[in-house]
Amino acid sequence: QLQLVESGGDLVRPGGSLRLACAVSGFPLDYYAIGWFRQAPGKEREGVLCISSSGGSSKPPDSVKGRFTVSRDNGENTAYLHMNILTPEDTAVYFCAAKFTPSVTNLPLCVPKEYDYWGHGTQVTVSS
Repeated sequence: QLQLVESGGDLVRPGGSLRLACAVSGFPLDYYAIGWFRQAPGKEREGVLCISSSGGSSKPPDSVKGRFTVSRDNGENTAYLHMNILTPEDTAVYFCAAKFTPSVTNLPLCVPKEYDYWGHGTQVTVSS
């Protein structure tokens, strides 16, 4: 069974940076797309950035464009979300999720319903 554990969430001041990690166990990461999602209080879970097994990434939403990037290290079975110039609007629980993709270049849509395995989330709070 694939298991995902997020880490790196913290309280950070506006303008700050964080790097979230998603450690995957149970199976090699090589054939799984990874997605990062977030859910703010009272809002639906939304896609932030997703990355294929081969490293191709989704188009970021306008809310994070130019500030967030995604990467992965298949050898370490870990994916990362790099977040810069954080604003209070980025405050949310951040989740990583995985989907099996036999084709390493395949990148499912970066929406929650496309992903099958989920971590429990890590809290990011941006506040002065």
